[in-house]
Amino acid sequence: MCQYSAENGLANNWHLVHYGSRAVGGAGLIIVEATAVSPDGRITPYDLGLWNDEQTLKLKEIVDFIEVQGAVPAIQIGHAGRKASHDKPSTGGRQLNSDEGGWETIGPSPISFAENERIPQELDKAAIQRVIENFKNTAIRAKEAGFKVLEIHGAHGYLIHQFLSPLSNKRHDEYGGNFENRIRLLLEITTTIQQVWLADYPLFVRLSATDWIEGGWDLKETVQLSRILHEMGVDLIDCSSGGNIAAAHIPLSEGYQIHFSEEIKKTSVLTATVGLITTIEKMQEILETNKADIILLGRELLRNPYFPLKIEDAVWPEPYLRSK
Repeated sequence: MCQYSAENGLANNWHLVHYGSRAVGGAGLIIVEATAVSPDGRITPYDLGLWNDEQTLKLKEIVDFIEVQGAVPAIQIGHAGRKASHDKPSTGGRQLNSDEGGWETIGPSPISFAENERIPQELDKAAIQRVIENFKNTAIRAKEAGFKVLEIHGAHGYLIHQFLSPLSNKRHDEYGGNFENRIRLLLEITTTIQQVWLADYPLFVRLSATDWIEGGWDLKETVQLSRILHEMGVDLIDCSSGGNIAAAHIPLSEGYQIHFSEEIKKTSVLTATVGLITTIEKMQEILETNKADIILLGRELLRNPYFPLKIEDAVWPEPYLRSK
């Protein structure tokens, strides 16, 4: 869950306390929020980044604390593409102009996310290669910072997802058109990262299983892509949905995305499920019926960083044992 609390991409004490609290609170895996691979890849000017040494050192402090608490430190890396250069949600979330601290955005095609937003610059092949190299360099820095799990963010309408969906990708070269071309960027990023990421450390990919709109990216294509990623050596698909089409209607309800994970698991790849999962009973049901391998919590852990301590046999931090 993005904190929108960084300056120049740098983590600070807020991030240390935020992620540290979830580690103290019993979470087994702590995935640091969407972290940009380049300055123009940030959703907002307040996003975390991992493109320089100073950012690496700041994140290493957080990694070290997470590990001392017995949790596994992970990081999600991505590029916002046409959804970059926005204000933080708490102050409206509108796209920022250059005189407000914003910047020009990029995408697979010159199609804006919303009608009142700027048209992104279409990436040429040289620019695509720079994006791939930025993902590679950020993966190297993530390894240097000590993260043990890396997640490629290919969901929620950000750059990789923009290439996947035929609604945002209207290219006529090898990166657009048919399914094989639209998934090419993600496969090339994955292959490049695998060259520098330790084989013993898990590699996750987050995917939006559907655009929730006719003619868009859908579950059938997600299953097909997940099978390919699994064959390439990706360890887990983090199953989410939506985010690419502003007008899409998402039918929110408890566990509304669980069936995506259940279907993707049929490819034999491990899956994580997310989305309005708020009770231990629901989590147990998902795991016992083999609909997902991991439960990822977002807003529930924002509300209560100590939620995992409610689970039977949870290991409590020694300083808190008096309150058990």
